[in-house]
Amino acid sequence: MPKSADAVETAAPPSSKPVPPPFLLTPRQGEAARALLSYVIELPLVSVDAQLLAVVVAIRAARGGIGNLTGTDLRSLRLENPEQAVAELATAGWQVPESLIGGDPDEPAGIVVPELAPGPGHPMPLGKGTRSRVSGWAMRTRVAKPVRKTTPAARLAALFLAAHSAADLSGHIPAGLPGDCRDALPELLAKGFLADVSGDAYRLGPVVGHLAGMFRTPEELAELAEQEAAQRAAREAVAAAEPPEITPARWAEWKSGISPALLRHVEAVEQCPLCRFSFGRVANAFATSPPEVPVPRSVFSAYETWRDAHPDCGREAAAFTVAFRAEHGHGPSYGQLCKGLGWKKLPRSLRGFVVHRIVAEDWLTDTSPVPWTLRPGKVAQTHGIALPAQAVRVSRSSR
Repeated sequence: MPKSADAVETAAPPSSKPVPPPFLLTPRQGEAARALLSYVIELPLVSVDAQLLAVVVAIRAARGGIGNLTGTDLRSLRLENPEQAVAELATAGWQVPESLIGGDPDEPAGIVVPELAPGPGHPMPLGKGTRSRVSGWAMRTRVAKPVRKTTPAARLAALFLAAHSAADLSGHIPAGLPGDCRDALPELLAKGFLADVSGDAYRLGPVVGHLAGMFRTPEELAELAEQEAAQRAAREAVAAAEPPEITPARWAEWKSGISPALLRHVEAVEQCPLCRFSFGRVANAFATSPPEVPVPRSVFSAYETWRDAHPDCGREAAAFTVAFRAEHGHGPSYGQLCKGLGWKKLPRSLRGFVVHRIVAEDWLTDTSPVPWTLRPGKVAQTHGIALPAQAVRVSRSSR
């Protein structure tokens, strides 16, 4: 449905501010990045050079126990003493081929990390996708413009501080940060990798904000676990209370006990030549109660972003229901409404929340829990968007 002139006039003007790149890591992947750094910092390594090299090798070896590294890769790390770093890895029990230092610089050398071999007790049990994302994040953090030409200590510190930053770019210096890395904080501040440092608190610079590891406090993790448990329990309850299959006989019996008005609505949906719904979809929608599943926390923030991009969604939705009812003889489902307005890429949970908010704002109303009853609400009617019967009521009430 084309937007009205009012919708075009009230649309928010495009922002002139540059849009920051999206975060490279999800919260779960951020946990994996911090696990990588914790693993490396507990190794019996002395120098920052060896620790930075271990980060690179460990993430490459995280799934198979062997991390491939070329001499060119080693040189690109710009370690102060690469030979000593390699020797420290060997002393820690890692099997480093001699070709890494003196061989063909483009020939991969497989460094064996015994404790990362597949099997029980793995210190970093990462999936293939997570390993790849963390590896990419580690590389992009090391070569970020503010730290590209800094010391190994500053680059290792950048990894730690990025990994322990929250979505708002704030963080607290982790207890395991090596001393040499802590000494490099003024350098990171001067280069713009950090925007502020106050005691153990810091904030990433906006230019590297996309590198934040999406750190969450123990309290936030506990709250998330509680929400996930509630959602899981709700899904299990819904599955346990799965209603019996609606047969044609049960459907006829159900229809015989409803009011004439509801029966007319049911048959309008059932016999709609445009929708052509299956018997099972119509019967189950009317004769069974929809399950109540808690709204995931992520939906709330996703809704705010979506709503900013659709400031006139209430008016558009109300106008759509008028046109839809004129063609179909009944209101649209949530899915039909969103698809008709070009919102078809919304996840199911967000789609339901969007429509519920539009109903709560009175741009739409429905006869819940009866399906296919969406129609203009009181706010829409005051803007002249109404069904014929609603328009008559509004006209009478204004006399």
